[in-house]
Amino acid sequence: MSARSGPAPHPRLAPPRPVRRIAARLEDAGHETWCVGGAVRDALLGQAHADWDLATAATPEQVRALFDRTVPHGIEFGTVGVIDRDGVMHEVTTFRRDVRHDGRHAIVEYGVTLDDDLARRDFTINAIAFNPATNELRDPFGGQADLAAGVVRAVGNASQRMTEDRLRALRAFRFAGRFGFEIEAGTWAAILDSAPYLPRLSRERVRQEIEKTLDQVRCPSRSLTLWRQSAAFGSLIPELDAVPEGSLRAPDHVGMPDDTRRPELALARRRNRLAALLLDLGAAATRRTLEGLRASNRETDWVTHLVDCWHRVGPAMGPALAGTRVAPDMDLRRWASLTGRTAFRDFMRVAAARWAAERTDGVATPGEAALHAAYRRGIRIAYRDPIAVGDLAVDGSDLMEIGIRPGPGLGALLRRLLDVVLDDPAKNRRETLLDIAREPGDTVA
Repeated sequence: MSARSGPAPHPRLAPPRPVRRIAARLEDAGHETWCVGGAVRDALLGQAHADWDLATAATPEQVRALFDRTVPHGIEFGTVGVIDRDGVMHEVTTFRRDVRHDGRHAIVEYGVTLDDDLARRDFTINAIAFNPATNELRDPFGGQADLAAGVVRAVGNASQRMTEDRLRALRAFRFAGRFGFEIEAGTWAAILDSAPYLPRLSRERVRQEIEKTLDQVRCPSRSLTLWRQSAAFGSLIPELDAVPEGSLRAPDHVGMPDDTRRPELALARRRNRLAALLLDLGAAATRRTLEGLRASNRETDWVTHLVDCWHRVGPAMGPALAGTRVAPDMDLRRWASLTGRTAFRDFMRVAAARWAAERTDGVATPGEAALHAAYRRGIRIAYRDPIAVGDLAVDGSDLMEIGIRPGPGLGALLRRLLDVVLDDPAKNRRETLLDIAREPGDTVA
């Protein structure tokens, strides 16, 4: 029987051809090689997964010697990136075992077995390996049974797993929320014991875990509720520990993009979900929270702006759209002016998500039909009508020509002219606006 004979292929386990070619090359060179991690787990669940990682008995040096195109991607942890014929990188990591740890990073040794490598992983559902050469499935810790039962269970001693890497508690929340699983009792107890030590995690890793939750979990409130119940919010982001339950549910109503392959859509959805989560903090606290999590300046500014818009626009918009009311164009122009035309679309999505969450609590909020109509008409108005000072038919130079002094008064006059135009865009004509500007009190005596 050939070395590639063996059990029939698992109906759900079908690594991409480039991954199989890399594994075959390593196997042909005498190095045992397996597919491991999230791709195996997701395949067994019938879900797509883009990245298939490989674990091998080959050392990093042996991996690099076998392939023409490699990058030292995490080579200090035994990982080499192998570039396939299409220019796609695949991670190949040497079997390893932890010998020391500091609660986040481990010192590892090589020259161990696959089972040693699987034993160092976080949860049983992530400790399943598949050999694409022989079609063998290796599951020494009962991960398939836990997948079937819907359980997140630590590999081996749960307390030891959480002590080795405090991030595992946050990962447990994400997996439980993403798959609708329960966290096994012993694992949950170890997570509760771990909560006081979570501040040892870097702010960047905490933020990345929140981002992954908002990216991957269809209803993030499932995971966010576990953050609160475990005291993780209290340890890491105290501001969020006190927000209403509705705030945790609001991100659920910012839907998944139709095309998840477009990163710009996924990024916009994540930012909107983050804004929906932070609405109750207000703009100043939102900025402090995001800066504390080391978010980028661009993300911090955008999310803070959406939160600020909620507090400035939401109180007027809610009553105006109550029930089945149709918002007049004048109101839509003013709302778009306050948010800015480029932010109006995202603001409406965040506001709609918050009101949808409140409706589940029996709170009277704008109806879906009214919101949908305001959303569609508001976007057209935002890009059609004059809603910013820069859209006016006059500028500061025009006003100074008729005797308006430069300074704060000139800016105030431009804003007053914008108010006129927001009420009636037909007045956005140079002579009309200059006539208004010449009214008593605006010109130089």
